[in-house]
Amino acid sequence: MQAANPILQAGTYARPLDNSFRKAQWRMLLAAMFCYFFFYTGRQTFGFAIPGIQKEFGLSKEMLGWASTSLLWCYAVGQAINGNLGDKFGGRRVMTAGAILSCAANWVVSFAVGFKSLAIPWGINGYFQALGWAPGSRLLSNWWGAGERGKVYGFYVFAAGCASVLSFVTSIIVVNVLHLDWRWIFRLPVLLMLVGGIAFYLIARERPEDLGFKSPDTGVANNNPQETQAGVADGEPQESSWSRYKAVLSNPKLMIAALAIGFQNAARYGLIVWVPVHFLGKDWAKAADGMIDPAWISVALPVGMAFGALTNGWISDKVFGSKRYKAIVLYMLLGAIASMGMYLLPTSILGLGLLFLAGFFVYGPASSFWALCPDLVGAKRAGTATGVMNFFSYLLAGLGEPLIGRMLDHSGSTSVVFPIVAASCLISAFIALFIRR
Repeated sequence: MQAANPILQAGTYARPLDNSFRKAQWRMLLAAMFCYFFFYTGRQTFGFAIPGIQKEFGLSKEMLGWASTSLLWCYAVGQAINGNLGDKFGGRRVMTAGAILSCAANWVVSFAVGFKSLAIPWGINGYFQALGWAPGSRLLSNWWGAGERGKVYGFYVFAAGCASVLSFVTSIIVVNVLHLDWRWIFRLPVLLMLVGGIAFYLIARERPEDLGFKSPDTGVANNNPQETQAGVADGEPQESSWSRYKAVLSNPKLMIAALAIGFQNAARYGLIVWVPVHFLGKDWAKAADGMIDPAWISVALPVGMAFGALTNGWISDKVFGSKRYKAIVLYMLLGAIASMGMYLLPTSILGLGLLFLAGFFVYGPASSFWALCPDLVGAKRAGTATGVMNFFSYLLAGLGEPLIGRMLDHSGSTSVVFPIVAASCLISAFIALFIRR
């Protein structure tokens, strides 16, 4: 450590330190990705539990939509709070706490005996889930500079997309392979999240300085020198929570992005929650007879989401020169087209490819949205900005769930979800045009 200090003080890096720092950067990214890879097993399994819950409790789809909303709205409130906690206490500790507490909350949900005992702990679980994303983003913004954020957030969101795949696959295994009832969906997959959270705490470090390195350039769009550091160094005054919230909420571009991602996430959760219900229904069961279990067809959705997120961040950096709104608008328009294709071909095997494309384009812009947070307010406030943006994201997603459930109840057709998703994509694309900077 003593040998590294002169280099650190001089503000330059010898080649061995360059290589060591690069390895440390990737280690932190992979640790955050590994942890978040398991996070969705704690909240994206609900759709697979809906048929069993309906059968046992006799609840309507609208009521189950409200149960889903309880998680989404508590998640939204948690994001507004916990992003700031990540800035204040560090992403490493906060993210790990989220994994442990969410695992416990899922087990409580599994013992539900009716709507209230289902919705209340599911909502509490939403708050615990909100301890993950923004604090993890905060840690990554400390380690990676402005010129590589699209790529880094692309990988991070790719891990989230893969987490959707894992949550779908583990839920299908519980119900269709192990033939356990819906309660075990909330008991077995979440054990992986517990492992991921503990591993993250053991591997990750909050800032480059914790390992004797100098932080990279994490400047903001307005080049304000007071906002260019990746966190508060030892001995510097800690910025107050109020100051962080004031700076974030007074940024008009960030507020526009928050509204745009709200409709993007409404489209995303419309697919995540109701596509499993659609593919477990009688229409798809008949169409897929003799070919493949329709439950497994639904996995095409999160697979598409994972790769969409990976590509969109790269495109925003390399093709559009970090003008992220262009990548967002492009994918949202294509997502609307793919979703309408699913509606027009509700039981065709061609729907498998369209479902992949719907996931690819609907979720893909998430990586560009999250890269906008440190772009606009700097790494020092990245956790707070991510939390505020995610608050609006899940507020609007929560509004959509009971609406979709009610429309499915009245129409009798689960394919109605797809035009609703398409409309949300178009609204998101229109709003995103005003993010340009």
